[in-house]
Amino acid sequence: MADKTRSQKLKRLVAVQRHLEQMAEFDLAETSRQRSEVNEQMDSVILALGSMDPVHHAFSQSYADRFNRLGIKDKQLIGMQQIHEMRVVQERAKGDRLEDGMREALEAERREADDNAVYDLID
Repeated sequence: MADKTRSQKLKRLVAVQRHLEQMAEFDLAETSRQRSEVNEQMDSVILALGSMDPVHHAFSQSYADRFNRLGIKDKQLIGMQQIHEMRVVQERAKGDRLEDGMREALEAERREADDNAVYDLID
């Protein structure tokens, strides 16, 4: 492992960082899915509140409480979604920087190999 070049080490780090980026994207997608479920539940509670069915009138206070709880949960999920979005951006930026460093290291190694080849020809 000690004989690995800098570009190979950075390539491995890029792969790990891209995996972290994918995990952050998955977390963001999961939060978005949960938000859509909460919004669907809120819509169904609104329909029940607005219904003229006498059964729903008996539970109107329960529906209102449920709607309030869903609203609170939606606000929490909005905050989580913003955090996940920032995390995705950060992980992507880290990966891009590592990838740029890997390309630079690979280019430096190629130049060094070319220089050594020229020196070998001269000798």
